[in-house]
Amino acid sequence: MDFAMIEAGWPSILPPVIAIVLAFVTKEVYSSLFIGVVSGMLIYAFAGDGNLVSATAMTFDMMSSKIADNAYMIIFLALLWAVVSLVSKSGGSQAYGRWAGAKLKTKRSALFATSLLGVLIFIDDGFNCLTVGTVMRPITDRLRISREKLAYIIDATAAPVCIIAPVSSWAVAVASEVSEKNGFNVFLSTIPYNFYALMTILMVFFISFTNSDFGPMKRAEEKARTRVPEEETGTESGEAKGRVIDLALPIVVLIVCAILGMAYVGGFFEGVSFSEAIGYNPTAGLSLGAFAGLLCAMLLYLPRKLMSPREFIECIVSGIANIVPPMLILILSWSLGGVCRQLIGTGVFISGFVNGSNLPMGFLPFLIFVIAALMSFSMGTSWGTFGMLIPIVTMICETEAGAGMLIPALSATLAGSVYGDHCSPISDTTILSSTGADCKHLRHVETQLPYATLVAVVCAIGYLIAGFTGTPVIALAVGTILLIGAIMVLSRSRRSIIG
Repeated sequence: MDFAMIEAGWPSILPPVIAIVLAFVTKEVYSSLFIGVVSGMLIYAFAGDGNLVSATAMTFDMMSSKIADNAYMIIFLALLWAVVSLVSKSGGSQAYGRWAGAKLKTKRSALFATSLLGVLIFIDDGFNCLTVGTVMRPITDRLRISREKLAYIIDATAAPVCIIAPVSSWAVAVASEVSEKNGFNVFLSTIPYNFYALMTILMVFFISFTNSDFGPMKRAEEKARTRVPEEETGTESGEAKGRVIDLALPIVVLIVCAILGMAYVGGFFEGVSFSEAIGYNPTAGLSLGAFAGLLCAMLLYLPRKLMSPREFIECIVSGIANIVPPMLILILSWSLGGVCRQLIGTGVFISGFVNGSNLPMGFLPFLIFVIAALMSFSMGTSWGTFGMLIPIVTMICETEAGAGMLIPALSATLAGSVYGDHCSPISDTTILSSTGADCKHLRHVETQLPYATLVAVVCAIGYLIAGFTGTPVIALAVGTILLIGAIMVLSRSRRSIIG
């Protein structure tokens, strides 16, 4: 697309608001997102000399543009779900479930294992969501852990982990947005101030150990106690012959080759630093890793006749077919974000509050966190949010009044961006988390929103403290006490339901 961005003012916030409100009211995501995209295009078209026909044409121009921009993401997801389908049909998931069932006897141990696996897969948030969900879902189903709880743990250990992992595509993306030459060192300095990421990880492990659920999540867990675990699909021969290695080896190969693939695509083997290489085109490298996992599955399954060549290909096709519904949501979400960011100036309008603020600079981290959270939740993108806010924040902090506030303010930008990415119904990772857990999308949003928002409120208080003290230590200490205290109070209304 080759359209000039306009500053539509307050109407620029209508498309994401319309999409989100419709999604919650109708419980139907596809039409809500599409109407949001069309409404944004109508605002853009009518601001110029356009009409209904041109707005409709531009809607599909935007969708096709976003498909092209995210082609490697689509290829990666298709290949990954082909591997997932093959692993399930091979009997590897059932074998892993039987093995893990002997090791993980309690719900607490399964929740901890899921959380730990989520933290360990830190290269890419989308990769994290789908891999953790696929590996752990048979185990959590057997132990009657709700799909909503699994989806929350997946989501809470995706973007919040990636945003504080130095070796990740996120780190390079953030570093590239900072105008200073030592952008990567600036990113490292933001980690202790990224209260949302740190507190979210703390909350995940605390709830896993103490079983202190509350709100809609607690009701989902109570309902899961009476659920009859579903049997995994697979051929009889696969179930009989499948072994743990049939699950583990393709996934290990996929992970290792994904890291190597990102390094290769980015030119690491030609002298580029590793951190820069993996951020160059991460989804291209991930696609190479997924393809390597597919080849590994073929060499592992076909010679042992776990499935015939025909069944192997049919399984790949069915696996790719399973990703079509969430892929449609992703395409519509990308399109809505494109309309807001590239055409009608939603980010410019919201971020204008930052430049226009006359509050003492100690309030800056708090204000930035709130603005970033609202932007990211509305648009469903953390990268787009910090991409628009970081230049503004750096300019503010270059002034005499803002001296010394760069790191706390940048951290607040990243933290607020991740909050929206974590819980917005139109966020990529929210969609992929519900997909990986095989949980209804809006049920995942409904049950995790109180958890994510509780952490966000605690973080907002933390940024007020950090803004005036200039250190993250006091803010983290106070935030930890507030968060744990709030969880204990909210969960005390009914007896813990996890043994």
